[in-house]
Amino acid sequence: MAAAIKAPKFKFAFLGPKFWLVWVGVFILYLITWLPLPMIRAIGSGTGKLIALIVPKRAKVAKRNLALWNPELSEGDVNRLYKENVRRTGMALFETAMGWWWPSWRVQRAIEIEGTEHVENAFAQGKGVFGMALHNMNLEFACRGIGFFHPSIAFYRKHNNPLVDYLQYHGRNRSNKYMIDKRNAKALLAALDDKELCLYLPDQDYGPKQSIFVPFGGVKDTATTTATLMFIRRSKSEPMIITSQYTKRGYKIKIYPPLLSLADMNDEEALTLLNKHIDTAIKEQPESYLWMHKRFKTRPESNPDSLYN
Repeated sequence: MAAAIKAPKFKFAFLGPKFWLVWVGVFILYLITWLPLPMIRAIGSGTGKLIALIVPKRAKVAKRNLALWNPELSEGDVNRLYKENVRRTGMALFETAMGWWWPSWRVQRAIEIEGTEHVENAFAQGKGVFGMALHNMNLEFACRGIGFFHPSIAFYRKHNNPLVDYLQYHGRNRSNKYMIDKRNAKALLAALDDKELCLYLPDQDYGPKQSIFVPFGGVKDTATTTATLMFIRRSKSEPMIITSQYTKRGYKIKIYPPLLSLADMNDEEALTLLNKHIDTAIKEQPESYLWMHKRFKTRPESNPDSLYN
């Protein structure tokens, strides 16, 4: 607990003109979150279309990623998934606000959790849980929701705007235990050894440092961080994938069976297997994934040409 980030305190300076635009945005978001969920989703859909118009380069990245990830998709399939992904990208803004500000009863009513037995079995064996959370668009809301099953611990990156950081920290920490600085690997290892449920994001392109190239979907050489394996090998924990999916009535948090063999494989074998499991999980609801991130940006020296030209 000593490694926990200190909660930022409210400052009277936050009431000054410098932050008035932030307060206006917060007020509008807060009001929208009190609408029924179907109405919020309709607004989110429209917001997503607006985002695609404002940042067309990111929208282009999303469509390109879908085609690269699954070459078996037809052009029509890619376009259909892209359009739905744009809608859910817009909804992510409101899901963040829902996760921060919805009352507990409303979050619990909208959330169902599948696979809790995997976490309970790990705890029963005296182990922590290394939850490998995937970058689905509704992840922010799911992180709030999982705390009602078992409060979790996660890395935290401070926001550059101090008011947003204040709101972000206190919003994210509701229903969960505490957060640690994203650079503090020792603290996460200690939490795992203390039999905690810890959340980590293993599925993005973090650059060439501490990454190797293994297949992911239809891209043979995908930069994949080896830090994931460091946490698995150096802690008394069980690694398991966690996703958040849309349902008609709200959201489902899905906890998959532990991937116990990863610790005993070499890096290439382990990360290839992990990416296969991530790929399978994404295929359950591909329109919900964060496709606007350049997942395949980092290229190997042997084949440096960009996939986004």
